Amino acid sequence: MRIAYALAAGAAALAFVAARPAKEAAINAPAPPFTLRDAHGEARSLADYRGKYVILEWVNFGCPFVGKHYGSGNMQALQRSMTSHGVVWLSICSSAPGKQGYYEGEALLKKIADEHAAPSAYLVDAEGSVGMLYGAKTTPTIAIIDPKGVLIYEGGIDDIASTDQADIPKARNYVKEVMNAVWDGKPAPVTTTRSYGCSVKYP
Repeated sequence: MRIAYALAAGAAALAFVAARPAKEAAINAPAPPFTLRDAHGEARSLADYRGKYVILEWVNFGCPFVGKHYGSGNMQALQRSMTSHGVVWLSICSSAPGKQGYYEGEALLKKIADEHAAPSAYLVDAEGSVGMLYGAKTTPTIAIIDPKGVLIYEGGIDDIASTDQADIPKARNYVKEVMNAVWDGKPAPVTTTRSYGCSVKYP
C-alpha cells in the first residue's frame, strides 16, 4: 500500500503531543503508550491501533544504513507487504531539530514522497522521548507489537550490518520471520537482536 502525502503541512506537524510513561519498553510486556504528530500534523496514538499488529521503524533518511534499504526499495516493499496484510507500519523519526534526518513542513512531505516511503504514517519524535522509551539506538531499529499491545520483537531489520544493497537478498530478515511465524499461530522465533546503523540523533 502506498501512502499519498499532501504537500502542505504547518509547523504543528512537528509537535510532540504526549507523553512520557514511567515504564520503559520490555519484550513480552505491554508496549508503552505514546502519542506523536504525523507529517500532516495529526495526532497518532499507539492505542488507536489496538487489535492490530503494529511495526515501529526508526528512520533517518540521511543515514546510509537507512539509505541501503530505501535506495534498493527493500523497506518500501516490506512496508507495502505488511500493510497489505492489515499491519500498521509507523515510521518514527527521533532526530532533533537541526540534526541529520530532521525535516519539517513541506520539506518533510517532499522527502517522504521522494523516498517513495509507504508506511501507514510517519511520526515526528523531535524530543526523542518515544525513541528513548523504546531504547532505539540506531536507524533503522524495528519494534513489533501484537494485537494485544504486547511488544514481541525489537532489534535490527536483518542480520547483515552493512550499507551494501547487494547484502539484502542474503540477509535473514527478522521482520518477515517474526510476522510469518505469528500469522501461523506460532511464537516469534526471535524476540531481540542487535540493531545496526547510524546512532539516533537525539537532542
